[in-house]
Amino acid sequence: MSDTAHPVAGAAQAVRRTGRQRLLLFVLSGNMLLDAIEVSVVLMALPTIGNRLGLSVWEVQWLMSGFALGFAATLLTGPRLAERAGRRPVYLGAMLLFGLASLAGGFVDGLPTLVALRVLKGCCAALTAPAGLAIINDIFPEGPARRRAVSLYSLFGAAGFTAGLLLAGLLVESSWRWTFLFPAPVALVLLVCGLYVLPPGRADSPAPRPPRPSLLRDRAMLRAALGAASLNGTYQSLLVLMTFQAQHIGWTPWQTALALLPACLPLALTVPFADRLVARYGTGRLIALGALFPLLGHALYLAKPEGSPYVLGMLPTLLLVEAGFCCAFTALNLQATVSVGATDRGAAVSLYQTCVQLGTGLLLPLVALPLTYGEGYRAALLIGTAVTALGFAVAVTGRRTPHGRIGRTDHARH
Repeated sequence: MSDTAHPVAGAAQAVRRTGRQRLLLFVLSGNMLLDAIEVSVVLMALPTIGNRLGLSVWEVQWLMSGFALGFAATLLTGPRLAERAGRRPVYLGAMLLFGLASLAGGFVDGLPTLVALRVLKGCCAALTAPAGLAIINDIFPEGPARRRAVSLYSLFGAAGFTAGLLLAGLLVESSWRWTFLFPAPVALVLLVCGLYVLPPGRADSPAPRPPRPSLLRDRAMLRAALGAASLNGTYQSLLVLMTFQAQHIGWTPWQTALALLPACLPLALTVPFADRLVARYGTGRLIALGALFPLLGHALYLAKPEGSPYVLGMLPTLLLVEAGFCCAFTALNLQATVSVGATDRGAAVSLYQTCVQLGTGLLLPLVALPLTYGEGYRAALLIGTAVTALGFAVAVTGRRTPHGRIGRTDHARH
């Protein structure tokens, strides 16, 4: 009897372990989804919030750039904190703060308080996002299981922006306050599930190395960081500009959300195939195309006559900008660490992601200035076009270096 009991008990234990892993992946991916939704849902609400609270474009955009700056400010220190204090308490604490800040955001009116809450939420997101990926690498064995987990985690992040647009189209129609309140119950559910499945972590493990000055001299990493900062900053700035344009011509939030879908849906659909794209064409070519397409999109929108219909103005611009993301999103992430040693890889990723968030946090206020003080949409668009041109110049220069020619066989070996 004992001979058969052991296999049965082992099978039951394996089923329980698999169930816990699936629930853990649900918590981690759900949190990644929530972070991405948090960006696009507030984007859609900016014109309504500005009207209700009497805020200018420059003032209300701080709800977007504040989140990005809070994210950037915490990325470099977050992994060290998680390793020293333990990933579980840091992760759960950040989720709790995120939910409380969401709840508070639905009941306050003052811009300074709202921006402070958004900065806090950005800090929380910077603590959970890297920790989530680290937990996946610890829990899921190397091979197909880990690749599937990372792919799902990345897919949820890419799909979150699309989901946020659609959700905002519904929420803003009711009240702009729902865009701040809705994450609270979602975060609570994820927190409760996390209490059950999150591993205790390794608080006594060595803390990751902070970024060394030598990383700032790594040309491949710097080019990737500048390219990603340009891509992300001009992307979100363009969407903010278009959102206010849509409000000016009388579109409802739901109409605006549907109109902006071409700017995010293709990436969510192509993320699962990005590795194959890089393996075939190499990172250098994809990064160059990823910088060229947004430049063409901005130039096209800058040249379009006033009052052009959606299909001749906004739509082709959105498709070109999103084509840039589909080409360069994964390639830039790979390029950021290609010339970095294993001991510095974590620090390089944190530095790279910090630059990505700074691209949004610094460019949004700059683009909002002409929208607020009378120069108009074309002046704001000209700033975005100039930054995309700079990003393209960096990408083309990078292709001339050995690190810019990471090719098909180099990536395929992995």
